[in-house]
Amino acid sequence: MKKNNTCKIVIATHKQYDFPQDECYLPIHVGRVLGEDIGIQGDNVGVNISSKNPYYCELTGLYWAWKNLSYDFVGLAHYRRHFCIVEKKDKFNSILTMAQVTDLISNNEIILPKKRKYYITNIYQHYARCHAKEHLDAVEVIIKKEYPSYHESYKKVINKRSAFMFNMFIMRKDILDEYCSWLFDILEKLEHSIEYKTLSDFDKRLFGRVSERLFNVWLENFKKRHPEVRVKEINFLYFGNVNYYSKITGFLKAIFLKKKYKKSF
Repeated sequence: MKKNNTCKIVIATHKQYDFPQDECYLPIHVGRVLGEDIGIQGDNVGVNISSKNPYYCELTGLYWAWKNLSYDFVGLAHYRRHFCIVEKKDKFNSILTMAQVTDLISNNEIILPKKRKYYITNIYQHYARCHAKEHLDAVEVIIKKEYPSYHESYKKVINKRSAFMFNMFIMRKDILDEYCSWLFDILEKLEHSIEYKTLSDFDKRLFGRVSERLFNVWLENFKKRHPEVRVKEINFLYFGNVNYYSKITGFLKAIFLKKKYKKSF
């Protein structure tokens, strides 16, 4: 669907919420083919992988945007997580506006949330202790075989102690096209490498989690190939309650007692 706007940011959601009304946003019901109609655009029309939502999470929304939108820039946000420049007292009114987006994309090709820092472990260790190292090991096998030029970037990224997380970004569409072609090819191959459909509802969402790490691998490689591309990090907002006690104790149990995550915090 061709539009004249310079940018569209899809908001991945599975339920009605208080969405920003700015014209740059498009709420999209991810996993629509598996759920009840909530009155917004579904990810089950056009070219789509809506049925994979239990495993791919917000990536079914990204796939839909990749295949069905034709804007100069396309972005991904979440119903409880949005970009912002400065957080104001009124958090909702801090969400990035079309005017701010237009200014950002006039000087940058990629917009990202600020990195998440891992103080105790590196990226690989964190995933291995909180989830299952077999997922990343299988990804490495795929990269070495199918995308060997990315293997150096993979090794570099998994040994870092910070990363761009949350599957949030705004990218020039041709750059997004490259990323999505690479990402979804790897994830499809990963489906054939591990048994995932018998896992718990929490654990089977592994493709969404793995993709957060893969984005950093792709970006590391892309920046080496395209040093001229401008990448801008900005703030982000989280809407909702966070149980920091459970979050911190869950993390420490995973790191020191080898107790895997069983739910989101």
